[in-house]
Amino acid sequence: MHFIRKLIKNKQGQALVELALVLPILLMLVMGTVEFGRIFHSYLLITNATREGARAGIVGLDDTAIKTKVKEVSVSLGLTDSQISIEPGQSSRVRGVPLTVRVNYSIGLITPIVDAVVPNPFPLTASTTMRIE
Repeated sequence: MHFIRKLIKNKQGQALVELALVLPILLMLVMGTVEFGRIFHSYLLITNATREGARAGIVGLDDTAIKTKVKEVSVSLGLTDSQISIEPGQSSRVRGVPLTVRVNYSIGLITPIVDAVVPNPFPLTASTTMRIE
């Protein structure tokens, strides 16, 4: 009986057990927040890049200059020409016609557990349409 009372009063391992139960949940929340931040940052970059590319295109620049502008704005993503599409083609652009610049980008996830919930790599698409001046 004395042993049971001593065992009930001794709570030295309680904090360790609680930490072991709560730590995985906290780590998942933190890593999920980091992944969300990376995805959102990339989305903002490609959205801004399409806006800058469309602006360059409506003032008369050619496809090469538009793609260069898009890549300059989003240099940290390392976009390639195949990820950037421009409609209509250079020969079909006349004043008043809408010009659309679209970027398709996939961001690789760094947290192994998050990729069980969302696809890895995570696909992002942004487009901007402006009327040619």
